[in-house]
Amino acid sequence: MIRNLFIVLVLSSGVLHGQVRGRSPAPFPKLFSLSRTTVADSTQAGLQSNVIVEIRTQGDTLVWLGTGQGLSVLRDSLTARTFLSSQELKGGENVTKLPEGGVSAIGVANDDTLIVAVATTTEDPTSGEDVQTGAGLALSVNSQDTTAVNWRYFSQPVDSSGDSTLIWGGVSLEALPVTVPQQNVTYDIAIGNEYFWIASWAGGLRRLDRSDVSSGWERVPLPQDAQTDLACGEQVSDYELNPRDPPDGNHNHKGFSVLVYGDTVWVGTAGGINRGILDESGCVDWIHYSYPLSGITGNWVVALARQQWKGVRKIWAVTLRADEPGEDHGVSYTPDDGLTWYPVSALRDRRGYNIYTVDSLVYVATEDGLWKSEDGVTFALFRPAVDAVNNDEILDNDVYAVVHDVRDFWQGPDSLGALFIGTGDGLARSPDPGTDEPVWEIYRTHVSSNQPYAYPNPFSPSVYNIVDGDGHVRFFYRGKRPRMELRIYNFAMEKVRSIDYETGGGQGTLKWDGRDEQGGLVANGTYFCNLFYDDQSHWIKLIVLK
Repeated sequence: MIRNLFIVLVLSSGVLHGQVRGRSPAPFPKLFSLSRTTVADSTQAGLQSNVIVEIRTQGDTLVWLGTGQGLSVLRDSLTARTFLSSQELKGGENVTKLPEGGVSAIGVANDDTLIVAVATTTEDPTSGEDVQTGAGLALSVNSQDTTAVNWRYFSQPVDSSGDSTLIWGGVSLEALPVTVPQQNVTYDIAIGNEYFWIASWAGGLRRLDRSDVSSGWERVPLPQDAQTDLACGEQVSDYELNPRDPPDGNHNHKGFSVLVYGDTVWVGTAGGINRGILDESGCVDWIHYSYPLSGITGNWVVALARQQWKGVRKIWAVTLRADEPGEDHGVSYTPDDGLTWYPVSALRDRRGYNIYTVDSLVYVATEDGLWKSEDGVTFALFRPAVDAVNNDEILDNDVYAVVHDVRDFWQGPDSLGALFIGTGDGLARSPDPGTDEPVWEIYRTHVSSNQPYAYPNPFSPSVYNIVDGDGHVRFFYRGKRPRMELRIYNFAMEKVRSIDYETGGGQGTLKWDGRDEQGGLVANGTYFCNLFYDDQSHWIKLIVLK
């Protein structure tokens, strides 16, 4: 799991060029894996990954999904398509494929503008370990036509080795060049009236002029860790835009989240929250909020959201513990544009990934599920998504993304819209967001087959499909009768577990938690699994590796 991957920055000759293991740069659920498709069309049917970390809506019906193996889209409630990718992309217009890797961020505007950030892994030449690497961004201005999307591809924004200063507000500021895409992954995108904004780990905050995308990505300075503000055009004698760890650099120059509306920009970093006001020239005056001075729960800000309800605007922030004693995972909000911040006591010490608001409702995606509030104070935890009709369920407590869609197309029988959640075990949609009853529809990638099979295989009960501490392996089946039996035997053909299931027939999956009849985890090794249905036995060999 990527949340256990720790990263630090290594510098040479004043240029950011490499990395070894240290603290984690991001809350993403898994290492990005590569898609190996060779299909000639621009999309292919279905989801290609069950890891869903981003959900964005656009136009009348589209639901964009950032997955561990690329960009997918729901055009309607029945079908999903995944865009093809290539490792051979060069910067330029009219690209028909996306960069190869996992989608780390999505931004949408109007009915036709879409920008996608992609990340992958590369081997560090010094340590030999895989490190996260920015694979670039792709921009479309005809995204509504999902059958013929054209992209403009940008390599991951980097600096030249000589970019040791930048001009901001008419003054020259010192800056450490970030010259490589390693650890330079874009984790959030916002689209304003004039600029595309991206927040990246080593790359910090950057923007692109919407009226002249050929001008390139401009680096935007933020306050240093110890600064409470940074005025446009202010000459600070000891200022350096530098994403190294303190004392050499600043956590507040590592970007994770960005939110834009009107002339206001909010940026979450590894060192707090920044509120910026753009002037007519595009320069920004910043105010910096951080723990413990400002009252936010933690300085590592991984998600931001704006709520507008009954004349009050609230800015919500999902935070993680960083370096200061007393910090907590949690959620904070401000009802007065940053003058005062309030922690949400109900979510104290909950590790969050994302947040979404609509009207009075607030949804927080966390490592132990989806939380919902109708008043911003009292939060209730949803049970894991279950599709009772098709005998299916999400086997993952982690919820990474959430959207409550109130567009007409997705309105349910009570006109409440649809609730989408992204997990490490697929996408789930509820047509009734007013309840957490098992009314979900689950979208997942799997190989349909007339013969049953187990996945993942090999199976690790400490890694895969974890719910309430227990991992699970699935057995895919296609049967006619509702009754099924599963018998698990060890290599000596001694039976270790026997489970009977009542299903609705048809195609589906059964689950096993890797435990024997006494409730203990089985030992590592080879197991023979007998799945009996429709008066036939089906044998599956399963490898268990704890």
